[in-house]
Amino acid sequence: MVTEVKPMVRNLSIYHSLVSNWVSELRDVTVQNDRMRFRRNLERIAEVIGYEISKEMETAEKEVTTPMGTATCKVLKYQPVLATILRAGLAMHNGLLNFFDRADNAFLSAYRKHHPDGSFEIRLEYMSCPEINDRVVIISDPMLATGASLVKSIQYLKEEGTIRTLHIACAIACTVGIEYVRREIPQAIIWCGAIDDELTAKGYIVPGLGDAGDLAYGAKTQN
Repeated sequence: MVTEVKPMVRNLSIYHSLVSNWVSELRDVTVQNDRMRFRRNLERIAEVIGYEISKEMETAEKEVTTPMGTATCKVLKYQPVLATILRAGLAMHNGLLNFFDRADNAFLSAYRKHHPDGSFEIRLEYMSCPEINDRVVIISDPMLATGASLVKSIQYLKEEGTIRTLHIACAIACTVGIEYVRREIPQAIIWCGAIDDELTAKGYIVPGLGDAGDLAYGAKTQN
């Protein structure tokens, strides 16, 4: 029997027409002013990613009593840990939580601290995390651009324990960021709604969709 070797980067737009449709709405400036729809599209992409991830998770048989007898059902053997990067990742986190509704949750506050010369550094000032040792972890962030904040967040998570399987869920990824994540965290499986090739000097994906956090929750100020 030949064992299927699955890629470590899964671009869902290739074979999910609905995901491609939702990504097109996320990008569209004529639709972006509807924050509720923007958040919902991120949520729906995450739901599809969660469904696809569930196919690869371990199951166990469980006896369930019905009004007419007993049924043997397959259920998840272990619940995952859902992690997200505040604030942009909240909508995708909710989508994953819709499917893994018994999952434990982790939250991180990684963000870009911009400098007058246009450069930036990654700040991580808060993390709330359950027990993650030997568990499946799914971390969501809408945009995988440079990959710097995502890698730093995962490195913080890994200080809490050894992750059994690591999945990354994003709406749009850039090839530069994918290469960086694959280099720094080669065991990670990356799920995305689309892949773009260009990154600006300020670290934004082109064509991308802009600032996902601002579009979902309103513009921010930063001193």
